[in-house]
Amino acid sequence: MLVHTNEHLIDIHLTGPAERKAEALMALRSLGYEEKSETGIPWRDAFPAEFSENEGGICLKVTRGRKGLSQTALAHMTGIPQPHISAMEGGKRPIGKKNASLLGEALEVNYRVFL
Repeated sequence: MLVHTNEHLIDIHLTGPAERKAEALMALRSLGYEEKSETGIPWRDAFPAEFSENEGGICLKVTRGRKGLSQTALAHMTGIPQPHISAMEGGKRPIGKKNASLLGEALEVNYRVFL
């Protein structure tokens, strides 16, 4: 079991020989690591249909919000009119590859998250 400390925790993903998995896990446990179990459902299945029908728009809205930008500020950065950004976020307008590229560059994320 993990000891509660003020240290930051990290996730480690490893690739190696299957026959040495038990040995590797034992060594990592001795250093205070523990194996995670994957009991959850896929993230896309956890959201209602409204999300799956507008995944790119939701990603745009969340990413813009995390960067602390208004739609108007993002419009100035990208040259995409603010009403178009609003319509994209609301799922009323497709984002398209050209706009996704502009948005990705402005928001410093891979443009494919919006497609």
